Amino acid sequence: MKSSARAVIIGGGVVGASVLYHLARSGWTDVLMVEKSELTSGSTWHAAGGMHTFNGEANISKLQKYTIDLYREIEELSGQSCGLHPNGGLMLAATQGELDSLKLICSRARYLGMETEMITLDEAVALNPLIDKQHFIGALWRADGGHCDPSGTTHAYVKAARKLGASVERFTRVLELNSRADGTWDVVTDKGAVHAEHVVNCAGLWAREVGQMAGVELPVLAMEHHYLLTDDIPELQGRSQEIVNTTDYAGEIYMRQERGGALIGTYEPHGKVWAPVQTPGDFSMQLLPDEFERLAPYFEVGFEHFPALGRVGIRKAINGPFTSAPDGNPLVGPVRGLRNYWVACAVMAGFSQGGGIGLVLSRWMADGDPGQDILSMDVARFGHFATPKYTSLKVPENYSRRFRLAYPNEELPAARPVRRSPIYDRLLAAGAVMGANFGLEHALWFAPPGVAPAETPTYRRSEAFPLVREECRAVRRTAGLYETSNYGKYEVTGRGARDWLDKVFACRIPRPGRLGLAPMLNPAGRIVGDLSIACLAEDRYLIVGSGFAEEFHLRWFWACRPPSDVFVRSAASTLCGFSLAGPNSREILQRLVRKDLAAAAFKFFDVTETAVGYAPSIVTRAGFTGELGYEIWTTPDCFASLFDDLREAGQGWGLILFGGRALSSLRLEKNYGSFNKDFRPDYTPGETGLDRFVDFGKPAFIGRDAALAERNNGPQRRFVVMEVEAQDADVVGYESIMKDGKAVGYVTSGAYGHCVDRSLAAGYVPAALAREGERFEIDILGNLCAATARLQPLYDPEGRRLRS
Repeated sequence: MKSSARAVIIGGGVVGASVLYHLARSGWTDVLMVEKSELTSGSTWHAAGGMHTFNGEANISKLQKYTIDLYREIEELSGQSCGLHPNGGLMLAATQGELDSLKLICSRARYLGMETEMITLDEAVALNPLIDKQHFIGALWRADGGHCDPSGTTHAYVKAARKLGASVERFTRVLELNSRADGTWDVVTDKGAVHAEHVVNCAGLWAREVGQMAGVELPVLAMEHHYLLTDDIPELQGRSQEIVNTTDYAGEIYMRQERGGALIGTYEPHGKVWAPVQTPGDFSMQLLPDEFERLAPYFEVGFEHFPALGRVGIRKAINGPFTSAPDGNPLVGPVRGLRNYWVACAVMAGFSQGGGIGLVLSRWMADGDPGQDILSMDVARFGHFATPKYTSLKVPENYSRRFRLAYPNEELPAARPVRRSPIYDRLLAAGAVMGANFGLEHALWFAPPGVAPAETPTYRRSEAFPLVREECRAVRRTAGLYETSNYGKYEVTGRGARDWLDKVFACRIPRPGRLGLAPMLNPAGRIVGDLSIACLAEDRYLIVGSGFAEEFHLRWFWACRPPSDVFVRSAASTLCGFSLAGPNSREILQRLVRKDLAAAAFKFFDVTETAVGYAPSIVTRAGFTGELGYEIWTTPDCFASLFDDLREAGQGWGLILFGGRALSSLRLEKNYGSFNKDFRPDYTPGETGLDRFVDFGKPAFIGRDAALAERNNGPQRRFVVMEVEAQDADVVGYESIMKDGKAVGYVTSGAYGHCVDRSLAAGYVPAALAREGERFEIDILGNLCAATARLQPLYDPEGRRLRS
């Protein structure tokens, strides 16, 4: 066995094989895969081998399309068949909500360039004659998809990688991972040690244990999963082609043809965790005991919806473990604090996603950037809150809902509440309906007395719609209070803080007592952060951004190597906050502070440290609503007192509590974009409009060359907000934006603008079409709705209220 390698990949399943191939293809030929047993011996060998492009996240859908298209390439290079059956995919809907979901998928597919159609039930039966159409009301067909041979596909990756110079060691168990001071690793195996520049955890069922070897507790857990193989089915005899792979939402069933019979699987509501604490080291090429009696009620639904299945015998039952993360998406990327340690694990859909994961991870390792936005599968989307207990509750919940709809207004209950601010109980008492962001509870909207604090999951406007409208209008009319504790917060201190921040951020760093909007770019000139920087002193700064991206940004700061005289730490648990907004906000806050808040004394984007009632606070004159407003930060021990003081001061001034739904509406009325929704690593400063905050005169900052090139050449597309002639549903995200019958862009976020009485959608269109009044159409749940670009905000376009 080799004693050194540029990268050691731990795990010989389909994901590890893909990473091996892609690294070798990128030119890293000195790469080694180590597998403790035979290739595919964990989960890969017993997988059903399904491949499809369906995903609620458009960027993951694109990677799945890449994976499926890749198989012909590796077949040709390796000479190994992948056993491809490219027969497409079919999804069935039994309720209006399910049908709305299919229509949304169809809308998204237009821009992604994936051949997808809503079809009639008769057309669905022609593709799969086993369907009993009386149980369904609609169907969607997609050309991409089918199934492959799990073993053949994995070996095709490996053979192709070996031809490019990569090495594989089977029956080689990793015992230890030891990091060196220079960031390299000693991979200790039962056949000797390998000195590696990089280590990649593709260990599948053992990813948790390989993480622990490096001191990391990854949020990954295995679930038992069953599928059945039937005897030959008479209705399939004599057909010239296989039936189309079919997913039944209502029955929580998937099925496909397997030779002359069928393969049918289910994600049952009460799944069973496998190896909750430690994965057995000797588990290899093994299945788990059948539990058909426990699963019979769920398979019987499948036999009812596909009656021919119930008329034949069961040839074989398969029960094997598969790993998952708490939200069902993979865990991919570098781990903060560990140089050159990478993960690619918790991949439930390995034959749909494995190729794409290998592509982005190899780019990340070789070029320092994944090459596209993968926030939805980035390991950094989970923070320290994702403990083993949290994971043990969320993974089974996700498993049980794998074929259920995830409505855009639905909040899932497992492992909640985990993180709570000091006013959590007060907000509940005030009628708050809560969501969770990075594990932290936050108010979405408030139910007034006599109204149940609950909401029906739907793709259309819910019963919360008129209540959110009242919150929005009250903020514009008088004043509103919104808890901002769920924002990401970071303190940067030290003698070298200003110089370091000047290189990390593309903006001009503000002077003491001032705040600035702060785009952060990667070397390719793409947006990795849309934050604000408050300069409290020359050596002390408060940075605020998206709470979802806290771990993502902490990892970025760590990767930017702060010098010894700069200290960066998260303030997520040491600062809580409020946004106080509305025309009466100055009068309310002035009652609690001694500082003069008059417009001339405390200007827009000013920052001060002062007592607000009982609470020593940091106060900025800023906000996200487009109204006169303030953000107030204090420590958790003073936060409840601050809440009480603000509410008391607001009596007589019309102060109300408002939630995140109202904030989304208010910010779109002002054409404000939001990181993670509208601004992500796929986009540039010129495309997002954040170039107006870039200090191009600075001699050096990350991404400067790319940003200057874009300024000289102009962006290819632009972020716009559109008013939409919608009916009873607003956009969700990634719907196609149409022009003259062609998809020219896509939606990133939307809401109803209650104070301008318009449905609003934000998204990207070609720069040449980003003109005031330009007309488009947006496919909303199957209806083409007229949309008009508005380059100026529909509410207070001159910003007078914001600066009043």
